[in-house]
Amino acid sequence: MTRGAKVTVAGAGALGLSCALALADAGCAVTLCDPDPEASASAVAAGMIAPVFEAVLDAAAAPAFDLLLAARDQWPGLEARAGVRLDRSGAMAVGDAAWLAGVSAGLVRLGLHGIDLPRRTATELAPGLSTAFDHATLVREDWRLEPRPALAALRAAAESAGVQTRREAIQDVGDADWLVVATGAAQGLAPELAELTPIKGQIVRYAELRGAGVSVRAEGCYAVPAADGLAIGATMEPGLADTAPDLEALAPMLAAGARLFPSLEDASFGLSAGVRAASPDGLPMAGFSAAPKVILATGARRNGWLLAPLMAQVVAACVTGRDAGPYVARLDPRRFEKGSG
Repeated sequence: MTRGAKVTVAGAGALGLSCALALADAGCAVTLCDPDPEASASAVAAGMIAPVFEAVLDAAAAPAFDLLLAARDQWPGLEARAGVRLDRSGAMAVGDAAWLAGVSAGLVRLGLHGIDLPRRTATELAPGLSTAFDHATLVREDWRLEPRPALAALRAAAESAGVQTRREAIQDVGDADWLVVATGAAQGLAPELAELTPIKGQIVRYAELRGAGVSVRAEGCYAVPAADGLAIGATMEPGLADTAPDLEALAPMLAAGARLFPSLEDASFGLSAGVRAASPDGLPMAGFSAAPKVILATGARRNGWLLAPLMAQVVAACVTGRDAGPYVARLDPRRFEKGSG
């Protein structure tokens, strides 16, 4: 392909912004379109860059640990390029002895070993944590970021690189050389999008509990401290594409959060919801569509932030003809076609 291609990117979440910046840096003329960028699932997310605990705690992610770790390793470059701030303090698993034993076994399967922490150290790393837990397991390999400031930084970097932004929906390729689809589970722009399943995710934030500390992973929830309050998340509701509050679906997660942090029991919270997209094998789609002049960057399930720089590299390589890296076949959007593989 040629440098200087005219590219439209549909979707201004973490994936779309990262792709737009990578394409602009590759010399493309980029227009980024989204009718409502503030409503992206990326803005609602907790911002975890967590290859280790994702692979340990999520069976769908375990086979992709090498890919997830490679994606995380691209983040320092994007941090430096866009001014995104990464928190590298780590993440801590908290639970009863049997559950923590399972976590430790999962780490060993990945060739890793966590740091065993006594109760006192755990409560120092996560202020307000229940003293009912005797031990915790810390890993330093998992990071996090603040989603809204990160989105703002990516947008500013993209615009400084020459990316034009528009508040509009994209219906087709139009007069662009390429259309990059980074719109989650939205249908219509490429045939491969029909393979995606929407997954509604609800997350709550306790504004009165702002502060520092490490991310906490536990049975039934995670807890992430942030400037706008402690985030407890997140539901996984396959097949749902709405963002309406559903307190019944939230109940188990809220109970799990209160077991971790007893002060949450009667605390007020704000509720947000986003819709992720998941492919049949749990891996994202990054690469050429069967539709002419269309490239996909979608289907990252609950790891959009983690995977963003790696997927952007693949997308930019598709347009420029450069090396797309070792994961291009595993991310090929056309891998679900009959007879593929």
